[in-house]
Amino acid sequence: MAAAPASAAGRRGGRSRQIAAVLAPLHGAAAAGARGTAALKKARLITAIKTPYLPNGKFDLESYDAMVENQITNGVEGLIVGGTTGEGQLMSWDEHVMLIAHTVNQFGRQIKVIGNTGSNSTREALHATEQGFAVGMDAALQINPYYGKTSMAGLREHFKAVIAEGPAIIYNVPSRTGQDIQDDVIMSIASHENFVGVKECTGNPRIDHYHSSGVVCWSGNDDEAHVGRHQHHAQGVISVTSNIIPGLFANLMQQRDDDMAASLHDLIAWLFCEPNPIPLNTALAMCGLVKPIFRLPYVPLSREQREHGAVLLRQVQEHIPGCKEVRVMEDDEFKLIYSSSY
Repeated sequence: MAAAPASAAGRRGGRSRQIAAVLAPLHGAAAAGARGTAALKKARLITAIKTPYLPNGKFDLESYDAMVENQITNGVEGLIVGGTTGEGQLMSWDEHVMLIAHTVNQFGRQIKVIGNTGSNSTREALHATEQGFAVGMDAALQINPYYGKTSMAGLREHFKAVIAEGPAIIYNVPSRTGQDIQDDVIMSIASHENFVGVKECTGNPRIDHYHSSGVVCWSGNDDEAHVGRHQHHAQGVISVTSNIIPGLFANLMQQRDDDMAASLHDLIAWLFCEPNPIPLNTALAMCGLVKPIFRLPYVPLSREQREHGAVLLRQVQEHIPGCKEVRVMEDDEFKLIYSSSY
């Protein structure tokens, strides 16, 4: 017997159910993304992870993976991949996205992956951010247009464009960009569903001010991070030093320990005695955690600085995961490269 034709209402109901079935995974993904953003906002310690190299100039993924595993084991909750510390400024975009994808594939279930996909070109930032989310990163780190700079109105339009791509941490570091992101620019995007917070490098009073406005901030200054966390309402820190001593920095972000923080002052100062990431790269090589290879224009610290650093590193050696020995090293042990085929 032929089935009776469906009523118009029935057809509409069936079509609605079909559409709902198609959209359900998308709504689920959006909900998962919202939960992921909420979790990221609670992170105390995010490491701006170093990118190590092989003698041919390509990424040393074996060393990289060992470093990331040590970060996870020692309480780090997120990674900035390809940031200034990770030398994203020396990478092609292909390398950049590949490293984000590798990190997600290897560790995405264990730690939040934040890809540094910002640029001084809005067009490039949009393209890189789209690719970063396509390979599974949890959030983007978005810097303001640097060198050529723009107006405050231009900054607002730039951030409105890139934040539409997905969750974003805004990075304010005037010492590198030459331009401060003014408060009203941040507040103009703070209500956006994709706004995660700010990595703020202008000091703890600014972080206090943002906290009073409901804006999540991470300190971008390792030397101020402990005080920022426990006295100025910083959510935590996006750290360079935690590449070396992740467990100690995780502890400092979880509980106040003025004596421990004071004991690390000289080490932190040494890690910024030359522009980051020069001292960090040198320190990791001295600890045997990466191969002593530098992509130009970065070069290792002088022998005098290495000797000073070795004393400081040995004082915390038991807290440096994977470090069996701290060596001053000879100048000729370091290799300088300028291309991936050198």
